[in-house]
Amino acid sequence: MLARTFSGAVSGIDARIVEIEVNLSPHGRTPPGMESAVSIVGLPDTAVKESRDRVFSAFASSGIVPPRGNLVVNLAPAGVRKEGAAFDLGIALGILAANGALDAEKLGRCGILGELALNGAIRPVCGALPVAAALAASSGIERIIVPDANAREAALAANGRVPVYAAANLAEAAEIVSSGGGRECRASIEHYLEETREDQPDFSEVKGQLLARRALEIAAAGGHHVLMAGSPGTGKTMLAMRLPGILPPLTPAEALETSRIHSVLGMLSGDRPIVDVRPFRAPHHTISDAGLIGGGREPRPGEISLAHNGVLFLDELPEFRRAVLEVLRQPLESGSVTVSRAAGACTFPARFLLCAAMNPCPCGRGYVELGCQCKLEEIRRYRAKLSGPLLDRIDLLVELPQLSPEELTSAPPGEASATIRERVMAARERQYARSRAATGREFCNSRLAPRQLREFCTVTPTQELMLREAIRRFKLSPRAYDRILKVARTIADLAGSEKLRDEHLFEAVNYRNCRALGTERHI
Repeated sequence: MLARTFSGAVSGIDARIVEIEVNLSPHGRTPPGMESAVSIVGLPDTAVKESRDRVFSAFASSGIVPPRGNLVVNLAPAGVRKEGAAFDLGIALGILAANGALDAEKLGRCGILGELALNGAIRPVCGALPVAAALAASSGIERIIVPDANAREAALAANGRVPVYAAANLAEAAEIVSSGGGRECRASIEHYLEETREDQPDFSEVKGQLLARRALEIAAAGGHHVLMAGSPGTGKTMLAMRLPGILPPLTPAEALETSRIHSVLGMLSGDRPIVDVRPFRAPHHTISDAGLIGGGREPRPGEISLAHNGVLFLDELPEFRRAVLEVLRQPLESGSVTVSRAAGACTFPARFLLCAAMNPCPCGRGYVELGCQCKLEEIRRYRAKLSGPLLDRIDLLVELPQLSPEELTSAPPGEASATIRERVMAARERQYARSRAATGREFCNSRLAPRQLREFCTVTPTQELMLREAIRRFKLSPRAYDRILKVARTIADLAGSEKLRDEHLFEAVNYRNCRALGTERHI
């Protein structure tokens, strides 16, 4: 008897529908060349092939008499490689239907996902969100059955189009197929986004560093990348950790897109099935280029994709390997990264806000009065680890000075993150309204195309002369010039000004002049 059901295979951060076909042949009609009672075909990997043992052990633990005969399990389309144990539950239910223990017609209208334990329990799997989204969009699927721990995640993806049922074990999953009902799970993205999170670090805890605080506010308002340079203990990491708290809240579309990436890597939990706050990723400087941008035999997202719609913090920037830093150049411009392997190519979203930090010299002190004894050649070699093309892609370069004893002991609390976030959101709304009117799309100033740059960032003849002098004095590239205009546009938006004023341009130019990136030792 032939039975079928449906599941999904993850490809990048998307999923493809996989049809699970099970054919049971009685003894005496064994196909030629078949050596075992169960054969799984359709480009399965080792984990999929091992599902045979997990399924039959689950049958025995659940009191189910296994079928007698020769089973052929086909995972179609056969040309797509199948990985992981997520097909276990679909294969098990398909075998039961082929043996007549389940209604094959009802099973053929189900989407099924889950790994089987030897005792018949159903374990959670990676990629439930994209697989459930693909199943819900497929015609003919009337219900989706997933493990308990993936139920809310799948319900968010299905978005009410198809009912999602949670199953704790094989027997419960079989009952859902037979009865057409069970423990239906419902979830709303808006519900999770409306909940307030009180555990976010707050800017009010930061003492001093007014210039750096201002730079991060501009970065948040316009989506600009920022590099902070300063001696250890000046607050670089503390400031970076508070940057997500002043960004606008995630929209439902952003939350779902970001959650899809985390789902593929198994980073969502049953209690929190969605990424509801801006991600903050801080990889160690020993990370490989594949770990940063993604990779593997079957490409998987890297840290820059996990930081999508959030903040990527690279501390001790010059300590990262040069090759690792250089692979950032294309994602910083395009907001996506394409990883090509022999198995195929995948494009992952990677629109993040880069916040980097570095010391002014190898010893970290940077100042003679603080005990810096680094030789000039050592300082040059240390700072040369950051290439010009990479620095060109960073909009704001800011130096953090040492705090005075008075600032450390008696400085009043700074502005709270909520107050700064209100200004950031107001500036963003001005940008969105302007871009929406011009192009029909919403985007930040950091993503202005050359055409919009000329339209939205017009300068007077006097301002043009000032910019020419800045280009000559600081030896700025054309890309750096464009970024000055984008930053000035954001500063104007924060001030509520439609025109670029002299003070906006002066401040933007000042963020290209960072002594800690020069070749001289601080005196």
